[in-house]
Amino acid sequence: MGKSANRGQVRVFSRINLPGLLSFLALLFLWEISARSSQVIQSYFPPVSEIIRSLLSLIFSREVVAHLLATLGRFLTGYLLSALIAVSLGILLGHFRFAYALFEVLIEFLRPMPSVAMIPVAILLLGIGNAMIVAVTLYACTWPILINTIDGVRNIEPTLIDTGRTFGLGRWKILKEIILPAAMPYIVTGLRISLAIALILVTTSEMVVGGSGLGFFILDEERSLSTTNMYAGIVIVAVLGYGLNRLFLFFEGKAMAWHRGATARGLL
Repeated sequence: MGKSANRGQVRVFSRINLPGLLSFLALLFLWEISARSSQVIQSYFPPVSEIIRSLLSLIFSREVVAHLLATLGRFLTGYLLSALIAVSLGILLGHFRFAYALFEVLIEFLRPMPSVAMIPVAILLLGIGNAMIVAVTLYACTWPILINTIDGVRNIEPTLIDTGRTFGLGRWKILKEIILPAAMPYIVTGLRISLAIALILVTTSEMVVGGSGLGFFILDEERSLSTTNMYAGIVIVAVLGYGLNRLFLFFEGKAMAWHRGATARGLL
């Protein structure tokens, strides 16, 4: 029992990037010392200790909770809608070459366009509000998922589909039971890329037109010359992004375990 517990502790500590953690703490220490040594620096970069104090004050006073919930709601709506739409379209466009040929020029024209450039168009069509922020987020997140899904479907071994047809599977069952599982690693890659893009677009849109949310909170505190609260808001966004990424990796590990086993057995 003691040995297994020790092994578990060793595994936990082995996952910690100690050099990276130490360099990060050293950077924070240097920031603290530099800010304390100069009023000029402190006006732009407040001491880390003051930022942490402001962060705790905001959390305990629940002042920032409403903004956090607003950002999370917009993030989840835009991200989940883009995943549903892009995966469905990607499977169809990847499987049916003629359909992809019809839309290839449009996809390649819109895909490289900076998503923030669509904010004025979204304001013109949807006005200022949640719908506009969600629409811009959906637009930005769609492309990585769509392109990766199309590539995943196209890179499936033709023998897998031929085997399914040999066993009498119809087109729908081939899509559901062969194409979708085999393309899953590509789809997951697109979903992970879009995770960060969704948070970036939500906070950017909130800064431009929002009346709530973390992006609005950060910009509002900057305009009020409350730099410690501004940096506290930035820290919250950073922690939120880190937490969402770790949560995604956790579920990815659970969901993709079957795929790694199938690949090892030569089934995919």
